[in-house]
Amino acid sequence: MDKLIAALQIFLKYGNPKYPTHCEHDVLYISIDPELVSEEDKKELDELGFFHSESEECFMSHRFGSC
Repeated sequence: MDKLIAALQIFLKYGNPKYPTHCEHDVLYISIDPELVSEEDKKELDELGFFHSESEECFMSHRFGSC
């Protein structure tokens, strides 16, 4: 749970969308544009279990995505 909360705190620095998440096929999607996120934060997010999707302009996690 600590890693999920740490990741969400990083995402919050880059926006507060009305509908920030959705989940499908065991993947959690975070609606934050990776272009806005610093390389340092992308590296930390990767360590926390989130990676950016170049095709969908969002972040994804298989670790936190079970639905």
